[in-house]
Amino acid sequence: MLTPFLRSDAQGAVLAETLLDPTTELTISEIARRAGVLPAVAHREVSRLVDADVLRDRREGNNRLVHANTEHPLWPLMSQIVVETYGPAPLLRNLLAELPGIREAYIYGSWAGRRAGQPGPPPHDVDVLVVGNPSRTDLLDVADAAQQRLHTQVNIHTTTPEAWAAKDQPFLMTVASRPLITLVGPETAGD
Repeated sequence: MLTPFLRSDAQGAVLAETLLDPTTELTISEIARRAGVLPAVAHREVSRLVDADVLRDRREGNNRLVHANTEHPLWPLMSQIVVETYGPAPLLRNLLAELPGIREAYIYGSWAGRRAGQPGPPPHDVDVLVVGNPSRTDLLDVADAAQQRLHTQVNIHTTTPEAWAAKDQPFLMTVASRPLITLVGPETAGD
């Protein structure tokens, strides 16, 4: 777990998807897909958080739309904890989504390891691998924006699609052999 203040890793991932942008309403299936949890787990976590008045929901047809309750007295504190611990994936996904030249992007390193359940100390930075040929200036702007929001260093490394496909460089072999959190790629289409 990325923080001991939450009941579960799934709860942290659900909160990150809902608290990061309190103006957005998401369905349970959208939350599950973005958080990387089963729909039943997302439903259970959302229900608990609605019962605690951390999240609010409403019905629109067959959909249950969920959003952050910014009127909760602990909302500023909760959102800060969640953003700094579980926020890197949704924040970076949103920041990278619109940049041209990116084929794939992943969080790797200690943050991805903790998110995948590997034990260890809290991560002190977030490492990102971008596959493609985006503008270096755009990537620096993304890193700066993410660092300001997350209050931690964000390191972005780029590689070509050919090098990533071959994975014959020691660095890329190591990255590919360890946990990765997908930010941009086929699994994130439609975000």
